[in-house]
Amino acid sequence: MKDTVVMRVARPTDRLDEVVRFYVDALGFEELSSFEGHDGFDGVILGHHGSPYHLEFTRWKGHGAGSAPSEENLLVFYLPDAEQWQAAVDSMLAKGYHPVPSHNPYWDRNGRTFVDPDGYRVVLQNASWSL
Repeated sequence: MKDTVVMRVARPTDRLDEVVRFYVDALGFEELSSFEGHDGFDGVILGHHGSPYHLEFTRWKGHGAGSAPSEENLLVFYLPDAEQWQAAVDSMLAKGYHPVPSHNPYWDRNGRTFVDPDGYRVVLQNASWSL
């Protein structure tokens, strides 16, 4: 059996509970794992069972993480099915998150950009992507 490559994007946050709510409640991620007191770090790993990517958010006790360094720090999710895309946008709106104009107008043509509690931007793109 060939091993599957899994990508994990990990970043610190000062707002662990708020960030988890944003990705779980509004974007539909699942909490795959969590940990506390691991060498001074607490964290939550989010994703979708069987998907080849995860998001890991950590909090280091006694140290500040700050916020997004720019408006171009993006997570882009390509949702080619119009109904699936609209459901994702509607979920964000229902949870009180409103789209913002993208710094790069390209993302506004077929997508909506939202800001997580740390100021990082998440683009829901109604398009497919391929190599």
